[in-house]
Amino acid sequence: MPKRRQLRGFDLKHIAEVECLIGVDEAGRGALAGPVAAGAVLVTREFLDSNWVTQNARRINDSKQLTAADRDALWLDFEALMAERRIHAHFGMADVAEIEQLNILGATKLAMRRALEGIYAPSAFESRREPDLFASAEEVAAYQPRVSAKILIDGLPLKHFPYPHEGVVHGDGRSLCIAMASIIAKVSRDREMERLHEEFPVYGFGVHKGYGTEDHRAAILKHGRCRYHRTSFLRKLLATRVDPGQLDFLG
Repeated sequence: MPKRRQLRGFDLKHIAEVECLIGVDEAGRGALAGPVAAGAVLVTREFLDSNWVTQNARRINDSKQLTAADRDALWLDFEALMAERRIHAHFGMADVAEIEQLNILGATKLAMRRALEGIYAPSAFESRREPDLFASAEEVAAYQPRVSAKILIDGLPLKHFPYPHEGVVHGDGRSLCIAMASIIAKVSRDREMERLHEEFPVYGFGVHKGYGTEDHRAAILKHGRCRYHRTSFLRKLLATRVDPGQLDFLG
């Protein structure tokens, strides 16, 4: 069976009892520098049955399996779909200071929460009692029913997360909406790393996007870290320096 049908079929099974699905994924969790990013994409049954999915879903996969050109082209398609209100997508980030304060798991949760908040607030998923015959006009006007949506997050379920959700291990290769979210997360983070490259070109952020490549590690050992490096990720590497006292980039 073609991959696109597997991804679509997975989502069709999960959307059977709700009006929409929201896929969530992250990018940059294992990098040595830069923020961690998350994407969230809402799809409906109507979208999953649309000609666009039939014709284009084969192009969608785990963002790591796509070229940068493929991801950029899909980003433009997603923008067009959003403008037509056929999907809803958003991204969120947690910066280096938040990674250091919360650890990478806590910061990833924060980025995912920010991405989801661009679609629905956590309160939209709370059960509410529908106004009865004796409710005031104000109570009736203020009533908002619980949103009919299921959230699918790549990986294991998250503890102490404000949104009800299901974890899907390897979800970016199984679910269409999670794969779309992975592309949103990857492109948004890559663009941020390209911006940081302009500020600190000596590290090559625009090439490796902050991951621990050989060239990146060599640049850190030569120049020290800059404010966009994750100090907690660099302790072992910086301990190998000849002069460990000079830790910070002076430019």
